[in-house]
Amino acid sequence: MCGIIARIGADDGVDRLLGGLERLEYRGYDSAGIAVENGAGLAVQKCSGRVGDLVDSVEDSGVYGGIGIGHTRWSTHGPPTDDNAHPHTGATGEVAVVHNGVIENHAELRDELRDAGHEFTSDTDTEVIPHLFERHLADNDPEEAFRQAVRDLDGSYAIAAMVEGEDAVFAARQGSPLVLGVDDDEYFLASDVPAFLEHTDEVVYFEDDDVGVIRPDDVELSTLDGEAVERSSEVVSWDPDETGKGGYDHYMRKEIENQHVSLANGIEGRVSEEGEEPDLDEFPAGTFSGVERVQFVACGTSFHAAKYGTQLLNKAGVAAQAFRASEYDGSIPVDSDTLVVAVTQSGETADTLAALDRARRASARTVAVTNVMGSTAARTADDALFIRAGPEIGVAATKTFSSQVVALSLLSHRVSLDAAEEGPWDDPAAYYDALEALPNHVESVLDFETAEEVADRFLGSDAFFFIGRGLAYPVAIEGALKFKEITYEHAEGFAAGELKHGPLALVTPRTPVFTVVTGDDDETTVTNAQEAGTRGAPIVAVSPSDHKITDVADAHLPVPDTHPDLVGLLANVQLQLLSYHTADKLGRAIDKPRNLAKSVTVE
Repeated sequence: MCGIIARIGADDGVDRLLGGLERLEYRGYDSAGIAVENGAGLAVQKCSGRVGDLVDSVEDSGVYGGIGIGHTRWSTHGPPTDDNAHPHTGATGEVAVVHNGVIENHAELRDELRDAGHEFTSDTDTEVIPHLFERHLADNDPEEAFRQAVRDLDGSYAIAAMVEGEDAVFAARQGSPLVLGVDDDEYFLASDVPAFLEHTDEVVYFEDDDVGVIRPDDVELSTLDGEAVERSSEVVSWDPDETGKGGYDHYMRKEIENQHVSLANGIEGRVSEEGEEPDLDEFPAGTFSGVERVQFVACGTSFHAAKYGTQLLNKAGVAAQAFRASEYDGSIPVDSDTLVVAVTQSGETADTLAALDRARRASARTVAVTNVMGSTAARTADDALFIRAGPEIGVAATKTFSSQVVALSLLSHRVSLDAAEEGPWDDPAAYYDALEALPNHVESVLDFETAEEVADRFLGSDAFFFIGRGLAYPVAIEGALKFKEITYEHAEGFAAGELKHGPLALVTPRTPVFTVVTGDDDETTVTNAQEAGTRGAPIVAVSPSDHKITDVADAHLPVPDTHPDLVGLLANVQLQLLSYHTADKLGRAIDKPRNLAKSVTVE
């Protein structure tokens, strides 16, 4: 949630700040602002609305400076107004701050500062930080004043701050991501690597309690207590071109189209030469011997991917459950015989990190399945498996879902072979043959898509239902989530057998039912669809062309005939296209759906 950018260099860096904010806008787009040091003091420019509104404002004002900070906001404390936009300044205007996270003791600090004569102009929790910084500046140098201000805070934060007359940015992290970009003659700070990837791919990840002082020619990192620390740099393998639209109207469409590439990357080198089992460098045979149960923790789309992994493990005889990370509390038994798999695209999802922390404190073995090297989840779990999907900018997850499912399929097979001495499939070679053909099958769905026609046919419906059974169920609920995220239309996903236990009362001729079938135990799902059809609901089959569901369907979203455990991923591509075309026809902000942001870093 929210995006931070800072640039530290000798020449004018305003364009780099604004460019970074444009690339971070998926993290929040309620308001935006920058502050720069131009030799005559701090110049602050901010406004409610999109980054484009800020760009227009900056161009009109002529703001310039080599050292600056910027922010694009997703509102937590206070509505999206000019006053609530970051950067925030203190009473004298000599300090400017941008902040991600939540300051839990902001109300007490605000009362204390008000009693000391400070006046506040916003509703945000962030505004206490520059006031604290200024108060401590009265008796300390800027670095020590910043440390003391940070020590006053309870909660989560990634902070970048500037002081008038100082050629430096002061930074701190606790529970919210912050990464340093290193180039030959300039530095960057950001909440996400894509903010500066076109300028440098060398990065240093801040860890909790790190404090940084970044000057044009120097970086000093230390703990909050002032002890110097060394953080090694890494090279990010993402291509800077992946963070652009590449000629597409929307990032989401580009990322749907890019799935065959991300899937190929996720599969490459991860299947044994015999083609019968996973070959994961991170997890050689025997890694998970002794595991008695597996618990997945995840949120949103990642939770739906986790449901996929759960079912594969259960098929192999391994006890597995998927928990919504926000509900993973002390009532759930977890011990040293438990493997806890945290599934998180960004590796920074606050609820998932909290669940991961609980698992670690209970001595469970932990694995992070994530897209981002250097993320908090990757660094705090015992091990990490990267999905290799590349950067995803659209708020609605697309290519990362399919890549998560593939990674979890490989991991689940490895775990089941180690823990139960058998896998989810009687013929694993057939599964892996189909897996290696999956990227080509995705391409064929994209080449011959029918989703736009179906979207047009059912535009204006009262509600949209998605049903499935077995491995089609997580695809159904993911399809419904994608639809509601970007169309703002009422969509619900159900286990097919549950339709008659209440939801059938909502079915009308204006409620299309999208029925996902995979070719594995589909008889009852077809019956469930027919039950809705007899009540007048249009049935849309999402299936291979020769499936019998097409005999009772009013419309069809076809997918190639492949292994039943992979049909769902091809169906998912069709449902993503359905959501995309429907949202486009409704004129929705597809890449920036209302009230949502890409990386949910607050609980």
